[in-house]
Amino acid sequence: MTTTLSAASGIGLRAPHYRQVLDSRPAIGWLEVHSENFFDGGLPLAMLRRVAADYPLSLHGVGLGLGSASRPDPTHLASLKRLVDAIEPAAVSEHLAFNHAGQRYANDLLPIPYTRAALDTIAAHVAEAQDAIGRPLLLENLSSYLEYPANELTEAEFLAELVSRTGCGLLLDVNNLYVNQQNLGTDVDAFLAALPAEAIGEYHLAGYSQRGTLLIDTHSRPVHDAVWALYDRVLAHFGPRPTLIEWDIDIPPLDTLLGEAAKAQRRLDAGATRGDER
Repeated sequence: MTTTLSAASGIGLRAPHYRQVLDSRPAIGWLEVHSENFFDGGLPLAMLRRVAADYPLSLHGVGLGLGSASRPDPTHLASLKRLVDAIEPAAVSEHLAFNHAGQRYANDLLPIPYTRAALDTIAAHVAEAQDAIGRPLLLENLSSYLEYPANELTEAEFLAELVSRTGCGLLLDVNNLYVNQQNLGTDVDAFLAALPAEAIGEYHLAGYSQRGTLLIDTHSRPVHDAVWALYDRVLAHFGPRPTLIEWDIDIPPLDTLLGEAAKAQRRLDAGATRGDER
């Protein structure tokens, strides 16, 4: 089991909204936080414990770098394990990205090569991380702006093989998939067909920015109509899953996030109804 979240919409809880959420307890299915923001304990962790008393939580990591050539940092894994034990989240997810070599770190989520050699290395990293925290991870598909010429697998084939080898789950970021479709020509139908439906534990939705003809995954806008349309296709293909609204830059008022989550919830409810009719 990769998640105990219900198939409801949630929002990313970021620092500008901590106090308002604690004071107003908005009606929302669940909340996601970035794991690394709570590694040092203290007041942030105390706040998170209060939130966890009222909402299911998902921990979303941005720094582990499971797609890197080097093994996961043991100190990072130990911090994540302490947080998981303290909060007992409903889900724990990580980006499948490259971000470090030895002790040198890049402040970005860099793409990985989809080769069999990389698959062997990354599967070992995922297994090590899961063993360290004592539970399976949800791994997120990445937005990318280039493809390695030596790729031997598609991204979806790579993800499916990781699931088979490690027992991990998948976090399907619909915005990332749309960005890759537009930037790289990713075949969305083939991508969805290659993923194991039973492994998908969560969806993410966000807003991109545009620079010329390039779409940039900035999480700084409302969800675009084209991404909502792709989300509808994903729901028709896989069915409802817990769905997060991500917004990390130019963070709007809480009511704006809740409005976006309500749009997702209406689609989830409609998808559940269609499933009952079948």
